[in-house]
Amino acid sequence: MNKVAIVTGSAGGLGKGIAERLCTDGFKVVLHDINEALLNETVAEFKEKNFEVIGVKGDVSIREDQFNLVKAAVDEFGHVDVLVNNAGIEAVSPILKITEEQLERLFKINVNGVVYGTQAAAEQFIKQETKGKIINACSIAGHESYEMLGTYSATKHAVKSFTHSAAKEFAKHKITVNAYCPGVAKTKMWDRIDEEMVKYSDDLKPGEAFEQFSAGIALKRFQTPKDVADLVSFLASDDSDYITGQAIVTDGGLVYR
Repeated sequence: MNKVAIVTGSAGGLGKGIAERLCTDGFKVVLHDINEALLNETVAEFKEKNFEVIGVKGDVSIREDQFNLVKAAVDEFGHVDVLVNNAGIEAVSPILKITEEQLERLFKINVNGVVYGTQAAAEQFIKQETKGKIINACSIAGHESYEMLGTYSATKHAVKSFTHSAAKEFAKHKITVNAYCPGVAKTKMWDRIDEEMVKYSDDLKPGEAFEQFSAGIALKRFQTPKDVADLVSFLASDDSDYITGQAIVTDGGLVYR
């Protein structure tokens, strides 16, 4: 295999799990993150496993950074086959407490970042005259809007919409655009969500928000990075060539769409 994938926000969390799975699948992988120290640690860890990777520091909310990211991949490996728009952040607050800063920050990273990454990757695929795969991080919050997660849910609904639009526009170039929609995973993001929800509730104790969200999972366990990486692996493979414009839920049976 001589395929190349870029995974944004891949120094830790679900992004790291996705990047590691793609490396195992045989991809050359461009790791990316805004946290340079953590990125360097992950690059070193992957190289110890004999994975063919490079690290690129960048901010997905800056359009130029996203185009530079794709350029770095091409400069190093000659081409790109897959871009995973994984980077994203969360925010917890009641609707009445949503601030300008919260709205601007989440939309810049979660939505603008996906648009810029999509543009950069699609331009490269068209230039190469090859098929390509763009895979976006959506969420169950892109299918169901949750209380206390209003801004986050809105950004993920926007990601789903851009996924649909891009899939329709780029199909003529043999570029597929899909999204993966994780549920409740024991990650640092969910630790932060749990902590913030406790602040806004008189009833919740630390850990209880996570327990309440995960209690309804049909398969009776919270999600792991591998669960998400398994789906992304499929979407990045030739086996998914006839799938486009889909936002696929991977949550163990929590939201049914």
